Amino acid sequence: MGNSEFTVDMGKRIQKQRKALGLTQEQVAEKMNISVQSLSCIELGKKAIRPENLCNLCKILGVTSDYLLMGTKSYDQLKGISQKFADLSDEDMKIIENLINRLTK
Repeated sequence: MGNSEFTVDMGKRIQKQRKALGLTQEQVAEKMNISVQSLSCIELGKKAIRPENLCNLCKILGVTSDYLLMGTKSYDQLKGISQKFADLSDEDMKIIENLINRLTK
């Protein structure tokens, strides 16, 4: 059975968040009570994650299931960025707006 694009993309998000938190696969696997090999397969998109493990992983990584499953950012994830935007000058805000428009085309 080949890797689906969905499980590969989800695995990349899991790995990215794990690394952003400075956690090893061993640490996360231990907290999830699964093997390091299982977590590695999940991160590579070779294996689907069980629903109960997904809930636990979301807590460990501090993200929503929507983010891991679909890549959708939560309000809390975006809140920190919006607070930083509030401190920018009008000129800097225009630069950021142009950059976002360019990246989302």
